[in-house]
Amino acid sequence: MESLGELLESMKSPALRRRTEQITEDLLKNPLIQALRSEFPEIDDRVIRLNLSKLYQYAGDQAHCQSCPGLDRCPNDFQGHISKLDIQRVNGTVEIYERKAPCSLQIAKTSEDQIKKRIRSFYVDEHALNEGYNNMEIMAKDRLRAPAVHQVFKYIRDTKENGLSPRGLYLTGSFGTGKTYLMGYLMHELAKVGHSGVIVYMPDFVEDLKTMMQDGQKLKEMVETMKHCDLLIFDDIGAENLNPWVRDHVLGSILNFRMNRLPTFYTSNYPLDGLEQHLSFTSKDGEEAHKGQRLMNRIAPFVDVVHLFGENQRGKF
Repeated sequence: MESLGELLESMKSPALRRRTEQITEDLLKNPLIQALRSEFPEIDDRVIRLNLSKLYQYAGDQAHCQSCPGLDRCPNDFQGHISKLDIQRVNGTVEIYERKAPCSLQIAKTSEDQIKKRIRSFYVDEHALNEGYNNMEIMAKDRLRAPAVHQVFKYIRDTKENGLSPRGLYLTGSFGTGKTYLMGYLMHELAKVGHSGVIVYMPDFVEDLKTMMQDGQKLKEMVETMKHCDLLIFDDIGAENLNPWVRDHVLGSILNFRMNRLPTFYTSNYPLDGLEQHLSFTSKDGEEAHKGQRLMNRIAPFVDVVHLFGENQRGKF
């Protein structure tokens, strides 16, 4: 529906007068306007004519929303918003005020945008994080992973009810069983209730750190972000090629700050003892068991282990 301003601008008298009369007649027959008049008998034909533009806009927006083509193609003048009418009685007369209110789709989008602002990712496929999550699909896609899914759901529920715990989760399992997806779901659900989150893909993160040594400010900002976010996820830990500096001064610093303060989460193909062996070996110094043990003392006591069983879902449609 074209705006009344555009319509009236394009018309010339006496055609303008005839068109205005037609609009008024149509509004008088409109069920929405009839409902208003039933609730407020003071809205007579004179009030209709005085507020023709507001009522026309109101009826048009409502009609568009009845056959909504989607938020991206919203035909209303103010996309994602709908005209609402506030009716007030003033000294025995009726005053009509129009305001714009977000529709349900716009409210949902605004909420989702706020959630995304609380989530940061480093080197993780943004498409995977933004495609959305479906509880039924998480449960039904592979029944073998149901016990792990229940543990993750319980963690989310407990956190929503009781607030953040310093304990995180260590999600271990074979390739392609959905570890990253489940951790992304956890972060997304807790972002809904205001928690900030960071997810880091470890292999690419460690490789980038080697070049970031020359940019101290960028490195400091990244490390500080990981230290202070509510939820930190190290995705695919154990798949990276460690060097002593990354292990002892970057990863160690982050974990040392967060232990007993904020929860840290991990996905890995390794069980905990296998991860310790991995962390004990670096490309430069070879095996240093005590260094691996030192880091594991900042991981193992602060996580509940979740074993994820299931089939490799990668490449399936």
